[in-house]
Amino acid sequence: MKINKYKMNEEGLNRFFGTLEAKIMDFIWTSGEASIKEVQEKLSQENPISFNAVMTVMNRLGEKGHLQKETKGRLSYFKAVLTKEQFLSEQTKSVAYGLVEDFGGLAVAHFVDAIENADPSLLKQLEEKINEVKKRNENESKD
Repeated sequence: MKINKYKMNEEGLNRFFGTLEAKIMDFIWTSGEASIKEVQEKLSQENPISFNAVMTVMNRLGEKGHLQKETKGRLSYFKAVLTKEQFLSEQTKSVAYGLVEDFGGLAVAHFVDAIENADPSLLKQLEEKINEVKKRNENESKD
């Protein structure tokens, strides 16, 4: 499932979702599954929000393919289609591929610049990934 809009000026999940959507998804990912009422009660602890607003957004998240609805008796429970890690992996991959496709070497250079200022373990991961790609390319050229 691809997010159609990536919001550069936002942070975290808000880059992919609206504010309420992000809060709902975060709660669902944390709890595993929840009813609309459970989500509304949790979110209302921070800032009062109506049941109908939460219901509308949760149903839309279902229509977009992010939440799956299951009815148990008279209650509907929602759970995420993907784990948070799977979702973030899909989205960041899509963004990275799009940037490289559209801006090529410029995007790659900025990725490397960003890693310079990040956790040193990221540089190690990058090195391992580059070596993996090199080996794969060498093997393909031998075939």
